[in-house]
Amino acid sequence: MTTKTKLNRRSSTVTEGVERAPNRAMMRAVGFTDDDFDKPIIAVANGHSTITPCNAGLGDLTGAAVEAVREAGGMPQTFGTITVSDGISMGTEGMKCSLVSREVIADSVETVCRGQSMDGLVAVGGCDKNMPGAMIAMARLDIPAIFVYGGTIKPGHYDGKDLTIVSTFEAVGEYNAGRIPLESFREIERRACPGKGSCGGMYTANTMSSAFEAMGMSLPYSSTMAAEDYEKHESAAESGKVLLKLIEDDLTPRKILTKAAFENGIAVVMAVGGSTNAVLHLMAVAHAAEVDLTLEDFERIRERTPHLVDLKPSGKYVATDLHKVGGIPLIMKMLLDHGLLHGDCLTVTGKTIAENLASVSGTPPAGQDVVLPFETPKYAQGHLAILLGNLATEGSVAKVSGLKHTSITGPARVFDSEELCMAAIMEDRIRAGDVLVIRYEGPKGGPGMREMLSPTSAIIGKGLGDSVALITDGRFSGGTYGLVVGHVAPEAQVGGTIALVEEGDSVTIDAEGRLLQLNVDDAKLERRRAAWQAPPIKYQTGVLAKYAKLVSSASRGAVTD
Repeated sequence: MTTKTKLNRRSSTVTEGVERAPNRAMMRAVGFTDDDFDKPIIAVANGHSTITPCNAGLGDLTGAAVEAVREAGGMPQTFGTITVSDGISMGTEGMKCSLVSREVIADSVETVCRGQSMDGLVAVGGCDKNMPGAMIAMARLDIPAIFVYGGTIKPGHYDGKDLTIVSTFEAVGEYNAGRIPLESFREIERRACPGKGSCGGMYTANTMSSAFEAMGMSLPYSSTMAAEDYEKHESAAESGKVLLKLIEDDLTPRKILTKAAFENGIAVVMAVGGSTNAVLHLMAVAHAAEVDLTLEDFERIRERTPHLVDLKPSGKYVATDLHKVGGIPLIMKMLLDHGLLHGDCLTVTGKTIAENLASVSGTPPAGQDVVLPFETPKYAQGHLAILLGNLATEGSVAKVSGLKHTSITGPARVFDSEELCMAAIMEDRIRAGDVLVIRYEGPKGGPGMREMLSPTSAIIGKGLGDSVALITDGRFSGGTYGLVVGHVAPEAQVGGTIALVEEGDSVTIDAEGRLLQLNVDDAKLERRRAAWQAPPIKYQTGVLAKYAKLVSSASRGAVTD
């Protein structure tokens, strides 16, 4: 190894060695011996917490990675980073901190690794924001790094059906509408989350783990493993060993996270039916990696990529079912065989995508319908469409999987917060044909760009999923489906057209035509714009106030630097 890696990026001269004696003295107190100062020093960022089942098993995986790093000749040093559980904070004021936590995680990991001059980084994360937060930090630091996903939860079961956390959100609407009895509602809540791991469908956590595997930043097969299965422990240990080879070869994230790698990640997201949040997070990681990624790149890749996997929320199966039939390598090989993946991209294995997939079959196994044949996909094109129009001049993201209708023109029902909209749904004030508009929930206006899983799930539970649409400058959970359009930019807080919509205005959503349009003439809109005033930011001190001052448009990934 180079001198740089031997001495933790510090000089090896005798004089410098004397000057560094106080540093070594501190390190001896946490277990270093004379020989250890010649080893690469590895940061192991541990997202463990008992706040959420997504992260409750990360301590064990961190331990496995630490031991593997030590056995491979490195000196591991662990530190913790935060998490916010979207599922627990959903529908509350606390949800405003969710996207903010991505930046806190990125900043904290970067701060420790820069401050301690780490030679490499193993990041262990499970919940939605641990993953992009860690990846943003890796891209900023550009030291050898690998991501370890905490793994997915196994499905719950009730009344012959697989359950996920989204089942409970939909049950709220079903019970309120009288479609299920109280006892069924309670049983769904009791059984939906049977153990540790991230939400089980192709929601945001599993979407991002799949994307990062496709981009080459985590080990093959690791993104769909169950959190409680031993293979997850083995994969974490293997990741620790692999990192030492990355240091030896000086293979850093920016050599892996090329434009082509991002295109691979997007293609896999489209093929598996992933979360709208992938757009926001991949844009943010690309920004950190100084890769020019735009919304039009998502649309270009969507048009050519078939939706191959029948996963929740709009399908039947969960991530562990995909793992059983071949996981993300199967999907990648199918795409590679049809010229839809860049096979020459490097990965953390030290090999290219094509080399990693050389022994993988590109044909889905017989006797299953989790992954469909390339020739007969679930949908001919990807499910995340980028819509433009006078309501979203910078763009917006529509999720069109599982829809009977991909367009609607209807009267706007306008709500200046998620809570006001949720109350209208639960009080049966929403009718078929309505287009719900939830605004002032964007990155600045929220602040924090809350997810609208509660109202979208309640709409589904009420039986209105095929007849009511929703647009917002906020976000959606990976568990959301229906005719929904999020990330509307510019957002209401900065005077985007969504701020000018009035109750009863005609609104058109046309996913096929990629159009999001307020059907009001320009002269009238200009009069409304002249009269509009931005409301005060809801938080004037603390982390949310700082975030509101710094955060960019959702069309740029809602980044803060």
